[in-house]
Amino acid sequence: MTQGQMLVVDLDGTLIRSDMLFETFWAAFSKTWKAPFVSIASLLQGRAALKHRLQGMGQVEVASLPYNQDVLGYIRQWRAGGGRTALVTATNQTVAEDIAAHLGMFDEVHGSDEVTNLKGANKAAFLQDRFGATGFDYIGDAEADLPVWAKAHKAIMVGVSGALAAKVAGFGREVEQLPGTEPSVKSYMKALRPHQWMKNLLVFLPLLAAHKYDFVSIRDMLMAFVAFSLVASSVYVLNDLLDLAADRAHPRKCRRPFASGAIPIAHGTVMAPVLLLAGLLVGLPLGWKFLGVIVVYYAITTAYSLYFKRQLIIDICVLAVLYTIRIVAGAVAAHIPASVWFLAFSIFFFFSLAAVKRQAELIDGISSGRVKASGRGYQTSDLPLVANMAIAAGYVSVLVMALYVNSPAVLVLYHKPSALWGICLVLLYWISRMVMVTHRGQMHDDPVVFAAKDRVSLLCVALIFGFAAAGVIL
Repeated sequence: MTQGQMLVVDLDGTLIRSDMLFETFWAAFSKTWKAPFVSIASLLQGRAALKHRLQGMGQVEVASLPYNQDVLGYIRQWRAGGGRTALVTATNQTVAEDIAAHLGMFDEVHGSDEVTNLKGANKAAFLQDRFGATGFDYIGDAEADLPVWAKAHKAIMVGVSGALAAKVAGFGREVEQLPGTEPSVKSYMKALRPHQWMKNLLVFLPLLAAHKYDFVSIRDMLMAFVAFSLVASSVYVLNDLLDLAADRAHPRKCRRPFASGAIPIAHGTVMAPVLLLAGLLVGLPLGWKFLGVIVVYYAITTAYSLYFKRQLIIDICVLAVLYTIRIVAGAVAAHIPASVWFLAFSIFFFFSLAAVKRQAELIDGISSGRVKASGRGYQTSDLPLVANMAIAAGYVSVLVMALYVNSPAVLVLYHKPSALWGICLVLLYWISRMVMVTHRGQMHDDPVVFAAKDRVSLLCVALIFGFAAAGVIL
């Protein structure tokens, strides 16, 4: 390195394992549902106008962005050798300045304005005018950087393909490669959250409760399960994109694929609608009523992601409704009337689980020294009330179960209804234990996932099925 030589660093995919255009879009969308419509109108005026408009709509937490540590190390080494550095990016100038101020390792910062998109040939011309031909070394990562590397003294490439590296080598410049992040199949699977699909097993409950086990009904339930799982994964991707800032501030959620940069946000932007469409296509043979339930589910979950999750108490109520909608979907797909007893039990039971989830988040907040739960409407001082709501709603669900055991409807389905009292006792124990485990800070942030891995919870499930079977057989 020549003393005083300028090192020019790209931002998207180079300095950070993300893309600031998509970062600002999802930050804006998380603040207002109008963001997609404003984006379309702004894009008609060009990408530079779009970037400028999005920057004003959503503030990105630059401190928590997924920075490429290898690139940061290269910059530090360059500056230690007496070299100067510049951040030159197609990202909006204001955003670029915020990132540079946070890192404190750039002598100059140049980004796009409302008119000029500083990318590709525009960036190459700008750098040649400012530093002269071969008057700078350049770190980039994409095909769009080829015109810049053609003017640079040295080409430093971050995680590029062999084909792109060969093109850069053809310029006859000195080249160097730094490692990038290649998305893995495991990361994509993690983004789909298949472990959460167990919630969609709720679609089978109306079938089990009605003791309807014929081939056609089971086939339809399997289709309903797959359809709901695909739609749910679409929701999870959408929620992760809207929750980037909150996830990056969370001790565990910061490792999620989009928050950590393991998967490009651009890919997630495509994944969400594709998964939704796939779910609707799988559910189409089950009829328009079933598709209507799925559409209602998706609409409520989207509203939850955009608004309700930040509203005190309402967020818990919405989560309870979303669980119950799965049961309704199963009843519709199997052409079984939804039992009022079943729906009443479901609302109270899942309200309890949703409250346990919030209880766990508040306990995490206390251990992290936060006053408010990140991205929620709760303060850590609300913890006792939330815990009381969890256990009270859980006990009411057991009361509904007890009343059902004494109802005339049970005599039609069970030879020995008194065996079902065992289910009430198991539920009392399990709900009390879940609240106690959460109180001690041992709860996963999702109680359903925790229960699926917890031996005691699995034993309780086995006992519940055992008591139900005894009621039928004895």
